[in-house]
Amino acid sequence: MRLKYVLLGLCVAATAMSYAQDKTKKVLFNIDNHPYYTDEFSRVYKKNLDLVKDESQKNLDQYLDLFLGYKLKIQKANKLGLQNDANYLAELKSYRTQLSRNYMTDTKVTKELVDEAYQRSLKEIKASHILITVDENASPADTLKAYNQAMDIRKKAVAGESFDDLATRYSQDPSAKDNKGDLGYFSVFRMVYPFETAAYKTKKGEVSLPVRTRFGYHLIKVNDIRDNRGQVSVAHIMLMKAENPVEGESIKNNIDDIYKKIKQGENFESLAQQFSQDRSSAGKGGHLQRFGSGELSSEKFEDVAFSLKNPGDISEPFQSQFGWHIIKLIEKTPVRSFADVQTEMESRVRKDDRSKLIDASLSEKLAKKYNIEKNPKLYAKAAKLVTDKFYEEAWEVPASTPELEGTLLVINKDKKVSALDFLDFVNTQQKTKWGIRPIGKVVDQLYGKFIHNQLMNYYNDNLEKENPEFANVMDEYRDGLLLFDLMEKEIWNKAKTDTLGLKAFYEKNIANYQWHPRVEANVFSSTQQDAIQQTLKFLKKKKSIDFIKEQLNKDNKVSIMVKTGVFEEGSEALPKYPKLNVGISDVIKDGNYYFVIDVLKKMPKGPKTFEETKGKVINDYQQYLESKWVDELKKEFTINIDKGVFSEVKQELQQ
Repeated sequence: MRLKYVLLGLCVAATAMSYAQDKTKKVLFNIDNHPYYTDEFSRVYKKNLDLVKDESQKNLDQYLDLFLGYKLKIQKANKLGLQNDANYLAELKSYRTQLSRNYMTDTKVTKELVDEAYQRSLKEIKASHILITVDENASPADTLKAYNQAMDIRKKAVAGESFDDLATRYSQDPSAKDNKGDLGYFSVFRMVYPFETAAYKTKKGEVSLPVRTRFGYHLIKVNDIRDNRGQVSVAHIMLMKAENPVEGESIKNNIDDIYKKIKQGENFESLAQQFSQDRSSAGKGGHLQRFGSGELSSEKFEDVAFSLKNPGDISEPFQSQFGWHIIKLIEKTPVRSFADVQTEMESRVRKDDRSKLIDASLSEKLAKKYNIEKNPKLYAKAAKLVTDKFYEEAWEVPASTPELEGTLLVINKDKKVSALDFLDFVNTQQKTKWGIRPIGKVVDQLYGKFIHNQLMNYYNDNLEKENPEFANVMDEYRDGLLLFDLMEKEIWNKAKTDTLGLKAFYEKNIANYQWHPRVEANVFSSTQQDAIQQTLKFLKKKKSIDFIKEQLNKDNKVSIMVKTGVFEEGSEALPKYPKLNVGISDVIKDGNYYFVIDVLKKMPKGPKTFEETKGKVINDYQQYLESKWVDELKKEFTINIDKGVFSEVKQELQQ
């Protein structure tokens, strides 16, 4: 799936456009009498102008050919009927649902909430709480009872009683018996929004007034407030998790040996290059990208990294769910700037309780924007049909409802909503435990929620009309998705399954699929010349690797490390050496290390077999097929380019 989105991102027109629209548009070209217009061509050219590195792609004649090729592929996809495929339609619908969330928002309220969230993210709060549970939809009497109980407990805390003891005695949070209500440190987005707000508004050492969340009423005591610890840059050496206990013991011994070598003064980065099994970082001396709390998959790794105080500090070996690690601190950096986290913050604001505030604000604006015609008499008839069975989840929409004929709501004069639509909605709400009585009050609340939903749905259904940017993005994603499906059908799958074509391509281009000379070898390394000299003597006496390590790695010191495998000559895994032959090499000095290489087998350079390089052959064959594809499409379809219109577009774009 990721490949699909990469492809769509690289398409000629696969990302969001600006609101600006050309006032006039003309037909630039036709493909089988299907018109394509100047406004789209100009828009995508301007968008991509700053993205292309190849100056030739800025040439409008060449860009027209590129644009034409793109539209030919889309035309081919439609000709094959790919636009009717059930999977395609489902994914397009899913994408529209996701994309529309970015437009179903009140930008002003969203900005205020994002600004607030960022300011809160600068601090971490250590707090304890006491919970008195009460349902969201409890009756006013039950709600008041829970509130008064919380207030009574708060009076005890304010009077000096231990908050920990009060939490143990009174809190209805099951974990309070063990943790005394302690929540540890948290920052923005870690708690439900009302709780978070109360915590950030309560001073250190004080107890908040009761705060209502969907769980009930909370009393919050703020025990400490500290600055967010920011981000950290580290390097690490990692040995992968063992598959069995025997292997686990060996891995533990190896990480301990590496740590001993570090303590002996050996270079951390060099050891990472030699022994770390994190392939993405080993070649860079174990260096990882900068990260902050919660950004890695291992909390243990983060905590150890942040515990290091000064650049150059090195942790003891420790185990995470991925294996064993040793961490070296490179740099600590402060909290990221607002500009760096704004997009992330906006996304998270839309996903938590804050979104209710955004929805409410947007709904209020839509109620003013759209004309809503209500039918009070019909609503009264519908409301009377909802009985107290609703509280027992046993109420059903009446099978025959002639009295409900007519329209309950009309939105903007073109969307009609029936009373049965409302009753069906009421039916879906029965699982919520309502404490409010009589039932008429519940129905009134649900009617308000129903109208809100209908307004939001109407706005969503008309987003293409309301927002030109949204319409452009959807059109372009629709085309990009078709292009992906077409290429999968016509190019990628063919390249994988066309065995004869693949092998013929491989044989014709075999010069591109060659092995460098390789050796199967044991590579011994040490920073101590005398240790490597002793290793050389042992090897000449045909001593085993275990024997050599046992003799030289004594007194809790690691003098010799060994790496076994097949290596291409000249690779970074081998020390620089003019020529390797079967047998034992001389002592080799490379940087601060001494090496001896025991070459067990030598494999000369030569062509890779088809199976050894099949993946690369398939990739190259796909590119070859695609390069011929557009030429074939130009022959399949009838193309008419309006040269005069293109000249006008060129003149406008070159001004």
